[in-house]
Amino acid sequence: MKKIFSGVQPTGNVTLGNYIGAFKQFTDLQHDYDCVFCIVDQHAITIPQEPAELRRTIRSLAALYLAVGLDPEKVTLFVQSEVPAHAQAGWIMQCISYIGELERMTQFKDKSEGKEAVSAALLTYPPLMAADILLYHADLVPVGDDQKQHVELTRDLAERFNKRYGEVFTIPDISLPKNGARIKSLQDPFKKMSKSDPNKKGTITLLDSPKDIEKKIKSAVTDSEGVVAFDVANKPGVSNLLVIESSLTNQSIEELVKKYDGLGYGAFKAGVAESVIGHLAPIQERYNELIESDRLDDILDAGAEKANAIASATLKAMEDAMGLGRTRRK
Repeated sequence: MKKIFSGVQPTGNVTLGNYIGAFKQFTDLQHDYDCVFCIVDQHAITIPQEPAELRRTIRSLAALYLAVGLDPEKVTLFVQSEVPAHAQAGWIMQCISYIGELERMTQFKDKSEGKEAVSAALLTYPPLMAADILLYHADLVPVGDDQKQHVELTRDLAERFNKRYGEVFTIPDISLPKNGARIKSLQDPFKKMSKSDPNKKGTITLLDSPKDIEKKIKSAVTDSEGVVAFDVANKPGVSNLLVIESSLTNQSIEELVKKYDGLGYGAFKAGVAESVIGHLAPIQERYNELIESDRLDDILDAGAEKANAIASATLKAMEDAMGLGRTRRK
């Protein structure tokens, strides 16, 4: 089986956009690929985090991974900082990276713009991400458009290392979501739905209550026409709600437009809200069963043990290829 690696930062709450664009696809991928899923908590500290809150979100994200349908018998799920090879390999990848190519990363430009000072780790984030991926010989990396540039750099670094030191790394391919990749804000349908959006009415999280979901969808920006039709350019808010319901119900956009034909936006929004609430209910139930359970710890312990064995072997091959360490006398 080909291997997939994916990492998600434990910052903020997982949004409906995250779920439709990534997590929902993971449950399908696990049947056909050897999947490694990592909670990348070392990436989270490129900006200051409150320690107790970081620990809470690490555990919450792990529970959500499982609640959406990942099977711990089929996938490897672990916390990045519990596998020391990530930080060690990240340093090695920094040593073969160039400052110029790191400064060209779009996310670094965006996150550093207008700041008096930024951490050095914000600049060297991509080599650590490269290490995350390359340690597991991933064939495919499923990412959104905003991370595509980082995976392209990962490919460049892997090829650079292999050329200098010998064939150690698998060169990963990029896998972009086929649909639902760009769920938009409910309040500004020209921007993606984001957990960092200061306007909380624009974002639905997987743990929102049914009442909050209903309120947010009822207040979603649409237009004055009152006609449910898919037209991203002229009806972005309505189109976004159609994509959300289509992604969660597996009904086509055309079927949904027909369903709401002749109905106003009130009935349309009520229908979308019902679909979202119904889809998230079993996920929330499973999450609540897991979040404080020993079972969650057992799964993460087993995942870290398996990941450590793979990553340590790759790290040793990297170090040997570069000449690090001693040659021991017999």
